[in-house]
Amino acid sequence: MQLNTHGKPVGRALAAATCALLGVQATNTLAKGEPGEWDVETALLVYAESDSRVSAAEPVVSATRNFDGERQLNLKLVADTLTGASPSGATPSDLPQTFTSPSGSGSYDIAAGEAPLDDTFKDTRVALSASWTAPLNRDYTYRVGGYASREYDYLSTAVNGSLSRYLNNKNTTLTGGLSLGVDVVDPVGSAPIGLSRMALRDGKTDAQFNQEFAATRDSNDNKTLVDALFGVTQVINRQTLMQFNYGISYSSGYLTDPYKLLSVIDDASGINYGGNLIETDGNPVYLYENRPDTRMKHALYWQTKYMLGNGDVVDGSYRFMLDDWGINSHTLDLKYRLRMANSYLEPHFRYYLQSEADFYKRYLTATEYNNGAPTLTEASADYRLGELTGLTFGAKWGYRFDEDRELAIRAEYMIQSNDGDEGFGKLTNQDLYPDTDAMWVQLSYSF
Repeated sequence: MQLNTHGKPVGRALAAATCALLGVQATNTLAKGEPGEWDVETALLVYAESDSRVSAAEPVVSATRNFDGERQLNLKLVADTLTGASPSGATPSDLPQTFTSPSGSGSYDIAAGEAPLDDTFKDTRVALSASWTAPLNRDYTYRVGGYASREYDYLSTAVNGSLSRYLNNKNTTLTGGLSLGVDVVDPVGSAPIGLSRMALRDGKTDAQFNQEFAATRDSNDNKTLVDALFGVTQVINRQTLMQFNYGISYSSGYLTDPYKLLSVIDDASGINYGGNLIETDGNPVYLYENRPDTRMKHALYWQTKYMLGNGDVVDGSYRFMLDDWGINSHTLDLKYRLRMANSYLEPHFRYYLQSEADFYKRYLTATEYNNGAPTLTEASADYRLGELTGLTFGAKWGYRFDEDRELAIRAEYMIQSNDGDEGFGKLTNQDLYPDTDAMWVQLSYSF
């Protein structure tokens, strides 16, 4: 869920400017900007995945205080509660499997043929952000802000700022933004050593297990994030507005997910068995994943809004992203806002296509494990790093009571499918890439 959090304030500022130029209300505020007044938006998001996987509830409160001279202070509070079962990365098997919980204090069982899901997954996040926006003069506006969020095992902090330059009677806006973040990663049970073997109790005394478990642990770690964004927003004519952005993001430090595993599959002697490798201690082998400690991402974004003669608005955007992990992605997003007397209806469609990371491995073989000495330095079976396709369908309905108050409800349904190596031997009988369906509903009220 830590998805480039620190880059959002810059992007939101550009999106809000785009909407304002067309006279369309931004999705995160109904602010009239009257000096001396507070403009407030409250929202509740409920999210659920299929097969009793992750579910979430997220209340949000955003308040903007308006001052003379087009100056604004924005304060935002977000709280997340996540529960359910999260894919561990291990492969399903024709035999029951037992996994040690991340804390090492317990275990969970997976039935034969079932996808290994960690049902101990749960978390709560509280995030606070603040920003100040003000003009320097008639041609320049600046924005500065800060962000902090706390989870049980994660602390994230960031500062950000942007500068906008207006040209051509404010028909052209140039914007540059920068965000600097530091995250503290404090996993349950401490961070595992990458590609070390998961400790299993299986007949061991507490002292023996604790010693084996401790040998797989490393100290907690941090990561830093630097995000920059450069954009231009251009009013083409009275009906058309266009925006182009280029974003660059660099992160370094602990980028591994400490709760993800890889199964090691037996391929010894050409048996082509397709089952978990059984070590000399009689236990199957699962390794903790390990990712590179740096990542550089580049993103190009284009958006066009076109207002029809009847007041309806067509909104289309395309985003291309690539990084040095070998991932590239394409995102197409389309909206059509149908305006009515005191309300609107906005159907929505989103298409997402992603390639897999260079180090993505659905499983490792015994040869790659090499009797306890992995031949790879980096590997992950996290489906979010694999080849995947996503389709999202939804709609938003909003009703305006007056100039100050608006009620809106948004419902979305997502279908996500993964693809890749289907394995060998008995693995071919397992569903290594199960589809994921999810739906969410958001209710918001602005005043």
